Amino acid sequence: MFVTRSLEKEDHTVTLVGDGAAAATAIASADYDLFLLDLDLPGNVGMRVLEVARQLGNGMRVLVLSSQAAELETRIACLEGGADDCLMKPFALRELKARCRALVRRQDGGAVLRCGGLELNRLQQSLECGEESIALSRREFGLLEYLMLNRGRCVSRGTLLERVWSSSEAGNTNVVDVYINYLRRKLGSSGSVIETVRGQGYRIAGVEAGKLPQPFSMLPLVPAFQQAALQ
Repeated sequence: MFVTRSLEKEDHTVTLVGDGAAAATAIASADYDLFLLDLDLPGNVGMRVLEVARQLGNGMRVLVLSSQAAELETRIACLEGGADDCLMKPFALRELKARCRALVRRQDGGAVLRCGGLELNRLQQSLECGEESIALSRREFGLLEYLMLNRGRCVSRGTLLERVWSSSEAGNTNVVDVYINYLRRKLGSSGSVIETVRGQGYRIAGVEAGKLPQPFSMLPLVPAFQQAALQ
C-alpha cells in the first residue's frame, strides 16, 4: 500500500488487485503502461503470473520485484520470461520510481501484439494464429494492428478510415466493413475477436472471465499502474 500511495502522489493511476485472476482481468481490459510484480509470492506462482502478464499485456512493461533479484539465475529467468527489468528487495523507493519512469518512457505499444491465439509482429509485418501463418494485405494488417492497439475500446469507422486509409478515400466508410469481413474470413474461428458495436464501429474483444488463463487463488496484492495522462 505504501508503494501505491507513493505512485499516486506522482499522478499515476494505480490499479491494485488481490489475486492472479484479477490481475489477468485488469490487464486484459485496459492498456497499462507498467505492471509491478512481486515475484516472492506464496506457492512459487510468480513466474506463472509473469507469463500471463506477458501473454495479455500489449506492449506493457513488466518490472519484477524479488528478494532473489541479486542472483544471476533469477534475473535471467525473469528476463527470459518476459520481464523488462528486475529490482532487488528491499529497495529504495526513489530507485523504484526512477525505474518505473524509465520503463514507461520506453513504452511504445510493443513490437508484438497478442490477443487470444493471434500474434501480430509489427516489425516483420506478419501474423501468426496458433501454428499457422496468415498472409495479410497492407490494409488488412493496418486495420488489425489499430484494433489490437485499442483492444477493449470501440473504434468508429471514421477513425479507422482516417488511421488506416488515405485521405482520398475519406467518407467511404463502407470500405471498412468490407475489410473487416476480409479479416474475419482469413482469421477463421479467431475472427470472432473482432466485435461489431452496432451503430458505432468495431473493437477487438477483451478476455472473457471464463476464458482467462488458469486462475490463481489467495495471492497477495499485485499492483499495476497506468499514467493518468495516458488514460
